[in-house]
Amino acid sequence: MSNKLPEENVLGDDSNLNNSNIRNRGNYEYNGQQQEEGEGADGYDSDANSSADESFEKPKEKSRKPSDNAFRQQSLKAYNPVFTAKTVIPIFVVIAVIFAPLGAAMWYASHRIKDLAIDYSQCENLANTDYFQAIPQEYLDFNFPTQNSSYTPVASWKLSEDDSQPFDDERNVCIIQFEIPDDMKGPIYFFYRLKNFYANHRRYAKSFSEDQIEGKRASISDIKDTVGQNCQPLSTDPATGKAYYPCGLIANSLFNDTYTTTLTSVNSSSSGDYEMTTKGIAWKSDKNRFKKTKYNYTEIVPPPYWYKMYPDGYNSSNVPDISTWYEFQNWMHTSGLPTFNKLAQRNDDDTLAAGTYQVSIGLHFPVLPYNGHKYIYISQRSVIGGKNMFLGISWMAGGGLCLLVAISLLIVNLIKPRKTGDVNLLSWNKESFKQDDRVSEDVVEVEEQPANIPI
Repeated sequence: MSNKLPEENVLGDDSNLNNSNIRNRGNYEYNGQQQEEGEGADGYDSDANSSADESFEKPKEKSRKPSDNAFRQQSLKAYNPVFTAKTVIPIFVVIAVIFAPLGAAMWYASHRIKDLAIDYSQCENLANTDYFQAIPQEYLDFNFPTQNSSYTPVASWKLSEDDSQPFDDERNVCIIQFEIPDDMKGPIYFFYRLKNFYANHRRYAKSFSEDQIEGKRASISDIKDTVGQNCQPLSTDPATGKAYYPCGLIANSLFNDTYTTTLTSVNSSSSGDYEMTTKGIAWKSDKNRFKKTKYNYTEIVPPPYWYKMYPDGYNSSNVPDISTWYEFQNWMHTSGLPTFNKLAQRNDDDTLAAGTYQVSIGLHFPVLPYNGHKYIYISQRSVIGGKNMFLGISWMAGGGLCLLVAISLLIVNLIKPRKTGDVNLLSWNKESFKQDDRVSEDVVEVEEQPANIPI
């Protein structure tokens, strides 16, 4: 017998083996597909596997880390100057060159203003009722640059009475005669000045009703309970329960001395009388703020200190119209300092010629009980406004101080100079270098990566 198998059997066995391998491979691929689709070995969905995977997933915590950008990381580009002697000294010199001349110009412009202030607080105590008496020099303050330093203006006063006033303590009138040695070119401003009157007290400065000022019919609740802006402690009249109009401490303490609008020429001087007006003495913006009230006169009463102006209270014809009451509008602007000026009259066009003039003052506002003072103040204006010596002096002092510092630094730098450190070691420069290094490393990595060229 031959040991060799027939060829057909061998081929048949090989074909059977190949068919078996193909079937096994197909089963493997099918089972793998089932597992990927979530099916088990038995062909059913495996919910247990998916739920187990979800149970191990950790919830994402909300990060409070700011975004990685220049603004959030406070790394925006900035200019960080390094001050050295070569930069600081020229800066101080430039400031001195600018400030000192400007300060000198402002001082000169203010010094050229002609003005005259007369303290008439003691007129009712010192002035004679029969003839004019010289006003003591301590009650005069003046500036007439064209006159020599020994010049003193002539001023006198006399106490008179106004019989038309219904109250005896309101009848005193102080008549003041004063000399103007040089022509004062217009515009001319006539102020009253108060000294030691502290209108900046917080309770005083907030005691008013903006609704009343704007002409609204403010309720009692509004003027009493509005937070930060009410009329307490003068909101309503305790006797009648009616609202004060205008309410508050500022309106109640209204300055009520009166001045004649004509500066009368004395001894038939050739200068003639000088007319002034109260129009235009208030701020231009006040016409949009102060409005005529919508109150009926039966709903309101005058403030306590106004009882002499309105002894019988308000009626249908005497309720004050604050939209045209310019003296009241000026008074409602409280001052931040205890000594201040308020414009009472003005003349924008005419020149106040040299001569002697007379003005009559109705004495109604008391200042002596609190050791205060009241003045009349006649003045011009300059290109920078009213007289203000402090502004020019402060600028000159600032410029002089900068020049002194510059000279001191220059001397120190010449005698004992100090070597400047390496600016590259400053913190912001280090950060800049680090950022440049990181950028360069990224560029190198990109260049070293092989190009992916499809074949």
